[in-house]
Amino acid sequence: MGIVLGIESSCDETAAALVTTDRRIVAQVIASQIEAHAPYGGVVPEIAARAHAEILTPIIRQVMAEGGVELRDLDAIAATAGPGLIGGVMVGLVSAKALAMASGVPLIAVNHLEGHALSPRLADPTLEFPYALLLVSGGHCQILRVEGVGQYRRLATTIDDALGEAFDKTAKLLGLGYPGGPAVERLAQSGDSKAVPLPRPLVGSGEPHFSFAGLKSAVMRAKDSGKYSDADIAASFQQAAIDCVIDRLRVSLDASEAMPALVVAGGVAANTAIRSALEDFAAQRSMAFVAPPMALCTDNAAMIAWAGAERLATGQSDPLDFAARPRWPLDPDAALVRGAGSKG
Repeated sequence: MGIVLGIESSCDETAAALVTTDRRIVAQVIASQIEAHAPYGGVVPEIAARAHAEILTPIIRQVMAEGGVELRDLDAIAATAGPGLIGGVMVGLVSAKALAMASGVPLIAVNHLEGHALSPRLADPTLEFPYALLLVSGGHCQILRVEGVGQYRRLATTIDDALGEAFDKTAKLLGLGYPGGPAVERLAQSGDSKAVPLPRPLVGSGEPHFSFAGLKSAVMRAKDSGKYSDADIAASFQQAAIDCVIDRLRVSLDASEAMPALVVAGGVAANTAIRSALEDFAAQRSMAFVAPPMALCTDNAAMIAWAGAERLATGQSDPLDFAARPRWPLDPDAALVRGAGSKG
């Protein structure tokens, strides 16, 4: 059995964790920056990077102490190397490089998206490759065929906003504050999902990609009209988003080779209404449905450590001059699509 230290600093959570190669989370600490960013209604990159720099070292020390582990006991040090806010990514990656250099322990530069993609395998040892992955977060919305560690084939992406971004912008329009996704979900529970006639962008089209910018604009118009309650707008928005996700999944999976399991990962995977709809969809297609525990949906270091362990098991490691990346697609060979999706 080996043990990997994971470091995550790509956005507004500073985290470190120790994970064993037999899927045991030995220790984990996550420091949220919600209070620092709340006055601005979203993440401010400079504030995030400064906070990472201030708190990361104490967090690593705490995790190592809680786990009773010394640097020489580690089999690898894994850190998010992208994609993300480049200032924060650099804080975590440089810290990992320093520890790796001082201890002689291998460095593993982890793609943050791969951390999400492999996180269900940390919680479920029965999940095997290949599987269909719906990756939904504040910055990403993709459907992928996961064929193995480092082997991803993108089936669909968003041409504008990510789903998590649409939730956050809807929350801002409704005055719900930050973070927006959980706030919209809570408010939607008391609303009528059929009350507001919102669009379902690209639903029914042959292309598999997502679009949420028009839905967000429709929410703004509904709010400005004064005809609907905030709860009804939230519920109608959430249902429209679900309808879009299910339709896009259907198109993508119909065009791909059959896969035994549907997996959801990323921050939006914590939304219980979306999970329920995905579980029903998977059952209709006779697919197993796998979602990581809520604690592993949002950004965390356990998933980074586990991705490092998965890569270590294949004999991979990275040089100390590995560069941080603000963008890092899981499938670099995927065809460009119109809109923001052309950025990869």
